[in-house]
Amino acid sequence: MASTVTSESPGAPVSSRPGYGQLLRTRGAWTFLLPGFAARQPFAMLTISIVLLVQHTTGSYGAAGAVAAVTGVSLALFAPFTGRLADRHGQRAVLLPGVLLHTLAGLSLTALALSDAPLWALFVAAVPTGASVPQIGPMVRARWGVKLQDSPLMTTAAAFESVTDELTFVFGPLLATALCTAVDPAAGLLTEAALTLVGGLLFAAQRGTQPAVGADAGVDGHARVKHASALSVPGVRVLIVAFLGIGAVFGGMQVSLAAFSESIGEPGLNGVLYGTFAAGNMLSGLVCGAIAWKVAPRRRLVVAYTALGVAASGLWAAQSVVVLAGIGLLVGVCIAPALITGYTLVDGLVPAGARTEAFTWLTGAVALGQAAAVTVAGQMEDRLWDGAGFLVPMGGTLLALATLVTLRSRLSPRVVSRTVARGVGHRVPVAVD
Repeated sequence: MASTVTSESPGAPVSSRPGYGQLLRTRGAWTFLLPGFAARQPFAMLTISIVLLVQHTTGSYGAAGAVAAVTGVSLALFAPFTGRLADRHGQRAVLLPGVLLHTLAGLSLTALALSDAPLWALFVAAVPTGASVPQIGPMVRARWGVKLQDSPLMTTAAAFESVTDELTFVFGPLLATALCTAVDPAAGLLTEAALTLVGGLLFAAQRGTQPAVGADAGVDGHARVKHASALSVPGVRVLIVAFLGIGAVFGGMQVSLAAFSESIGEPGLNGVLYGTFAAGNMLSGLVCGAIAWKVAPRRRLVVAYTALGVAASGLWAAQSVVVLAGIGLLVGVCIAPALITGYTLVDGLVPAGARTEAFTWLTGAVALGQAAAVTVAGQMEDRLWDGAGFLVPMGGTLLALATLVTLRSRLSPRVVSRTVARGVGHRVPVAVD
């Protein structure tokens, strides 16, 4: 029987049942959690702020959606390079110029929209606005990796970050909408720029918790990977496909729920239906983080993604508000385990010196999948029948599931330089101090 060796990192006590209280008592965690929460809030405000401002100045939701889509695609394409630069040169070195550039780009986009600039000028300004979005979420996850290393609390941390992301996407759009409608159409984007600047600078000031630069933080001290791209890891490429499918769910749900609500003459129900979907995601994330899992992450991901694909396949058949709300809740419940497990797998697949980049690839994949799904679902709702956009979450998740099942062997943890095993039978390599 193989033995198990657990590495306990400083400030991260290990128990057989890790929980949120134990996680939040990790030494130094609050120094990056609080500024990190403030700094990631603007990310959830960006898209809706752009849509409301551009729609006000142009009178066209199509133009507003197109500018927002350019921002999303730009974010998805540039985020991994931001992550790689952070791994090479340190998070602070990337954040300081990044938040300044994003603030200037956001102010420029606002000024162009208010001055009735041509649409092409808004597209041009949208590119640096999306490209310079600070990747705070991936950077926080990378800091948890430094703090916890091989602790069982890593799954709890992944769940905690997933719930935090969901909270920002609940409060961020509400704040942006209130500012744009009650104060001024430009107030949302201006506030987003200001919060990015202040929150980003505060987060960058927490130098003591940022990962070491350009080195694998493997506990054995032998394996070091400098300037290696996270994309070179086969498992990361598989996870990117899986996260594209999750992005397809977010984008397809946003458009299709709005179209469904409009088709039944109750546009106000859109917020209720999407809130039900988000609530399922948050509650499921909380539960996932409280469980001491004994099933391997790779198997958990396949099971969770299968459930997500099945749940998403039922959306298009819903003909009533109650049924759609129930299926939407179920879809939300299935998303969190897939997201959390995917982020957890990065810790075993990718050297510490490339984890920020790996996390940004996954974040970018969600953004890219969402941008593509918004476009495709919108066209299907316009050209086909009411509810046709719900086929996008189904198609995206089923295609990603087929890829995941076929290539699941690539999600095996990387081999470390030393192993500990005793007795006979299957020997599992484990890292030791």
